[in-house]
Formats: sequence, structure tokens, C-alpha cells
Amino acid sequence: MAGTINSLNFNNTPINWNQVDNIISSCERIVLTTHENPDGDGLGAEGGLYYHLKEEGKDIKIINYSPLPKEYIFLNRHNIFESYQESEHDEWLKTVDLAIIFDVGDYSRTRKVKAALDQWGIVTMNIDHHPHPIKHPFTHNLVDLNAAATGCMVYDYLKIARESAISKDSMLGIYTAVMTDTGCFKYSNTDKKCHQIAIESIKNGIETNIIYQNIYENSSRSRMRLLGEFLSNLNYELNGSFAWFAISQKMLKSANASKSDVEGFTDIVRSISEVEVSVMIFETAERNCRVNFRSKGKYKINDIAKAIGGGGHAFASGAMVSTNLEDAIEKVVTTTKAFLEKKMGYLKNK
Repeated sequence: MAGTINSLNFNNTPINWNQVDNIISSCERIVLTTHENPDGDGLGAEGGLYYHLKEEGKDIKIINYSPLPKEYIFLNRHNIFESYQESEHDEWLKTVDLAIIFDVGDYSRTRKVKAALDQWGIVTMNIDHHPHPIKHPFTHNLVDLNAAATGCMVYDYLKIARESAISKDSMLGIYTAVMTDTGCFKYSNTDKKCHQIAIESIKNGIETNIIYQNIYENSSRSRMRLLGEFLSNLNYELNGSFAWFAISQKMLKSANASKSDVEGFTDIVRSISEVEVSVMIFETAERNCRVNFRSKGKYKINDIAKAIGGGGHAFASGAMVSTNLEDAIEKVVTTTKAFLEKKMGYLKNK
């Protein structure tokens, strides 16, 4: 249980990776997991640590709630990623010594995996670069808000845990994590360590151009149809500084697209000249909508996400809204406009 004498709690304080290594090294059976609809950071961090622990002789599995997205299949050449199935995994999970959770922001986003770990009372370790409250649900809590990616934290750990160089397989995961969470090294979170990881990856034989092609130059025709439809109905507010769009289930079916096809759309809209903040409202089910917020960096948007029940980074945040699409649009757009008007000084100028 979190808060016990033996718990580690580095909540945006310098992490003692030697203490972390003592805990991980003492465990024999370890499961790694990340949030639903996983991204390159969560998956790359898992892969980065998996191969090290495998070398150490650990009984190790990666078990995620969601299937592996097709653009990240290149990370799975050794078939290391599994999707949670109660009948297949529970007997093994109940004997796990440690569960390491990556990049979740909100632990509930691991869905049924969390339920299984809670059921068996498994010791948990959170490794993340998202904000977490003082009262957290983990046994061990490792948070570094200055880390560009969770993959950077795995890199830091491996640097003290290993006597030999980090393996090529591990660096493939770490590079993927860093590249995706820095927007291919374009975002303001890109720091010296990110470039250091890139250099080490290239020296290790990582084909960075192939990774880029797999993730960003692998769009289906269905995704392009969906992209065209919402771009032709893009909404601009606040003199064009705020752009938003909605994707309904009807649009998804009309384009013959999948849920994963919407990934990256908010970033595309953010790239438009004069747009400072972009928002996507995506109807994932009849009364459930996912909201993505992106900012170029002039305005922080995680407080807007928090206002509707979400959270995240200062310039990349999200939320889930349990209502129909029409009401979600009204709530999200009204809230976002109100926050941005204050940030932009609209009220003072009226």
C-alpha cells in the first residue's frame, strides 16, 4: 500500500535510482503496463525496460489493456506485447512481485489491468512525467515533470542499473518514446538529454528514419478521408487563435476509419498559422467523448483540461467527458474559450 514505511515517493523531487534499483532487483516476477490507447512513450518505455529485465533473468511480461497500434508493430519483433485477457493472465498476475506502470497520468486509464492488480494486492511502481497528487494509489511513486518523456526516466534508470552499455533493443524503445513525446524533437520539452539519447541510439545502429516512417508515414486511405472531412469543417474562435473540431461515430464509419486513425489530428490543426490552441472532441461511444488539447506554447492548457475532469502536460493535455457529442462540444468549447479569453486579456480590453 502507498504510504507504508518501505514506499518510495519521489513526486517531482530528485529520484534516487539506486533505491529504485534495489526494489526492482529484489523482484523476480514483474509486469509492465501503460495506459489504454497507448502511445510511443508508454510503449517505448515498456520495451526499453523489458529487455534489460530479461537480460537480468526476470520473469517479465508486458500486459496492456489495449492492443498494440499498427504503427508500433516494429517494437514487437520478439512478440513482447500482450493484451490483457482474464483467462490467460490472472493466474500469472496474482503471483507477480511488482507491477511497473508507465506514463499513465491517471492510473484508472489502465482499466482492467488495474482491477486485476488491485484484486491481487500487487505492489505497484509508477514511473511517469505527468503531474500526480500527493495522495496517490501506488506503492512507489516516481514522477519527474522535467522529463521530456517517460522513456527518459527509463534511460536514467538503466544508466545506473547496468554495468554494460544499454542494448540496441532497449534503445529502440527509449528512442521511440523520446521521439514521439517531443514531436520529433520539435517541442519545447526537447532538451540536451533527448539529443544525447538520439546520438546514442544512432551509434547503437537504430535506424531512426525507419522508425519515423513507421509512425508518421503509415496513414491509411481511411484516415485521409477522415482528415479531409473534419478539416473542411474546422471551427475557428478568438480571431483564429483557437481552432476546434469534432469527430462523430458517424464520421468514423463513413470514412471506414478506426479509433486509432484520429491520433495526431490535434497536432495537425495546431500547425496552422495563427492557431495557438487546438482541440479535438472525439465521440468514442454513444455517451462518451475523448478530448485532446494542444498548445504551441504561448498558453498553458492543462488547467482547461483539469476544469473538465482531465489533466496532463502544460501544452498537451486531455480529458474524458461522459456525455453525448453535442453536449460535450458545448461544454468543451465554452470552457476553453472562457479560459483563453482570460489568458489573452480579452476581458480587460472590453
